[in-house]
Amino acid sequence: MRAYQFDHFGLDHVKLVDRDLPAPGPNEVIVDIKAFSLNYRDLLVIRGHYNPRLKLPATPISDGAGIISAVGANVERVSVGDRVASHFISGWIDGPFCQEYVATTLGAPAAGLAAERVVLPADAVVPIPDNYDLNQAATLPIAALTAWSALVTEGQLRQNQTVLTLGTGGVSIFALQLAQALGARVIITSSSDDKLDRARQLGAAHTINYEQTPKWARAVLDYTAGMGVDVTVETVGAATLNDSLQATRAGGMIAVLGALRGLESTINAGLVLMKRMRVHGVMVDSRAVFEEMVRFIESQNIRPIIDRTFTFDQFPAALHHLESGTHFGKIVVTV
Repeated sequence: MRAYQFDHFGLDHVKLVDRDLPAPGPNEVIVDIKAFSLNYRDLLVIRGHYNPRLKLPATPISDGAGIISAVGANVERVSVGDRVASHFISGWIDGPFCQEYVATTLGAPAAGLAAERVVLPADAVVPIPDNYDLNQAATLPIAALTAWSALVTEGQLRQNQTVLTLGTGGVSIFALQLAQALGARVIITSSSDDKLDRARQLGAAHTINYEQTPKWARAVLDYTAGMGVDVTVETVGAATLNDSLQATRAGGMIAVLGALRGLESTINAGLVLMKRMRVHGVMVDSRAVFEEMVRFIESQNIRPIIDRTFTFDQFPAALHHLESGTHFGKIVVTV
């Protein structure tokens, strides 16, 4: 069985290796991985920025989809032959988030999915939408569920409200698609006019090139008649959080879910207080919410936007493509 692993931090240390075929223990399943998708988190893990004390060697990648080929004792909720996607925080089944769930995240410290076969807890898989192929299903576990959590679980988005999402990566494009299906308007930002054109084709109500318009928060306020948006999907992190605070209405919510440009900055707490807004951290969501989202996706026939598909042997090239930041939507690797 082939798998990728790294024994030192850095993209150049990701190597293809041969391993023995795994066997499932009690409450475990074997998933024959058919596709996996990339997230910025994967770069952080491989570089050692996510957890510099990660036990090495390790196999990367948090999101994948495949077919169950074997089940261990006591497994009843899924069966051999089921098409499934991985559930990123495998210990979080339902209810409020707990700190101990962090230790169950796939792709470090738990099992990575850049492999032909993986052993997963039976609780860590979710049946995929009937109208999805496995490439499409591999995009759901982090990007789609994070967008859904920001908009629905925490944002409580309603029809005719306005959403701001930053950039055109996997989470932002899913946020655009899901928000529209929920009846909301979407403002999206990018430094690329070509990407903004594509976002408008997908239904974005308003687009802003943040390089041409550095004071993009003011542009959001102008578009919303000075009110600001109801929900901001903050994918960038510390570097843009103050701008997001300005662009969000009084009583609105900012879902902080990314760290593309840093984790620390000086925040204008006065805006939070005077506008009585919520700044809410989003770390994906529970399996129960994942299953709820799948039902919604099926009902609305939402299809993921896949920027580019690589083969298993091209995995290092896929990582560099993600690193370049030129993608629009998701990057998928087929196995």
